[in-house]
Amino acid sequence: MSQVSTYLNFTNKTEEAFNFYKLVFGSEFEGEISRFRDIPSSAGMPPITEADKDLVMHIALPILGGHMIMGTDAPESMGFKVVNGNNVYINLQPDTREETQRLFKALSAGGTVEQELQDMFWGDYYGSCKDKFGVQWMFVCSEPKK
Repeated sequence: MSQVSTYLNFTNKTEEAFNFYKLVFGSEFEGEISRFRDIPSSAGMPPITEADKDLVMHIALPILGGHMIMGTDAPESMGFKVVNGNNVYINLQPDTREETQRLFKALSAGGTVEQELQDMFWGDYYGSCKDKFGVQWMFVCSEPKK
């Protein structure tokens, strides 16, 4: 089923922040915490520094009414620069690739594509953009490639 969540970027504080939110909301993480060391190496991708390997690549926590917050550390060594304003994304999880493509095309029109939609190593179809109003969007679709 389609869902929407909020995605938070931190500078090396994701695990601390999410442990705090876990206590506040009294819920448990959904799945395991993914670390940057879990990313397989690929051509054109810089190696992950030793200092960044244990940082959080992805974490998810249900909070209220079925809403999920998700997060990541955003290492500067990988080109991220977190400042207030770029640390929150609206994460859309449509049911189909077709709907994902439609939403991505519409929301990125007149804005900036940060990452084109593509199949990712963790198995989802993923992309991100900033719309013409500066709102940041992430797209994650679990429908398998046909």
